[in-house]
Amino acid sequence: MVETALTLLGAIGLDLVLGEPRGSFHPVSWMGWWLDRWWQWRPGQGRVRQFLFGMAAVLLGVALFALPWWFLSRASLPFFWLWSIPLLKVTFAIRALLRAGEEVLEALERGDLPEARRRVRWHLVGRETANLPESLVVSATVESLAENITDGLTGPLFYFALLGLPGAWAYRFCNTADSVWGHRTSEKEYIGKFAARADDVLNWIPARLTALLLVVGAALAGESPRGAWRTMVIQHRRTASPNAGWTMAAMAGALGVSLEKLGHYRLEGGDGPLNAQTVRRALRVVRWTMALVVGAAILLTMFLSGPVGK
Repeated sequence: MVETALTLLGAIGLDLVLGEPRGSFHPVSWMGWWLDRWWQWRPGQGRVRQFLFGMAAVLLGVALFALPWWFLSRASLPFFWLWSIPLLKVTFAIRALLRAGEEVLEALERGDLPEARRRVRWHLVGRETANLPESLVVSATVESLAENITDGLTGPLFYFALLGLPGAWAYRFCNTADSVWGHRTSEKEYIGKFAARADDVLNWIPARLTALLLVVGAALAGESPRGAWRTMVIQHRRTASPNAGWTMAAMAGALGVSLEKLGHYRLEGGDGPLNAQTVRRALRVVRWTMALVVGAAILLTMFLSGPVGK
């Protein structure tokens, strides 16, 4: 129990000090390489064939990236908990998410909207941002910061608490597969359907837990917990994702603003302005929420864990 908690604390500290590994050293790059290789062998037609192909790729990827840590954790290797610190750290990102928001904020504060558009597109969202007005650049930034607490922190730590290092890596692979393949395009809709549904299932509890902690984080940051709760409960279904709407709606209500992705959804938390100060306020809420997530993960890990890796 103590060793598992130390692994978690060490990984958090490593993230805060060093941030993300660069380029090809990051395991997400390895996961992307695996998915790219499989993509070359995809069936050209047949919905069932495409779905089964995508399911096989995801399940084999989970086995490839998670099972080695399961076997090693049972090999009674000395100080395995210490070796696990960097292996756990690469499954989540605190410093990188905060830094992404801060870079957009910096560009907005000096009035460089084109650079803010570029940074939000580079760091945070998949949508096209080249012609977005400032309000929608801010909206995209705030939405992404809220949503990515789940993907970038709560999810990996939740599955580490439940299943140890293999759980965190399995979660990260499924989340990566959804990011790469889980799109409703003519090529990817059926190949990526299993990855998208797996990610939905895995994030069901983490997304709702994150949203609840965001309500508390809003209070600690001096924002509106009542607004966060009300908007979250009433409007979380407005997004296509069954999970993303929880945290995004909570953030909209916490800040008293309306967040919008044109043609997709509008989360109405209030009529407040969308400007650089909105991003700054959102970052305060995110920091408090992340601290609460880490605290909850430590408690859950200590409650559930035996030896590291279980």
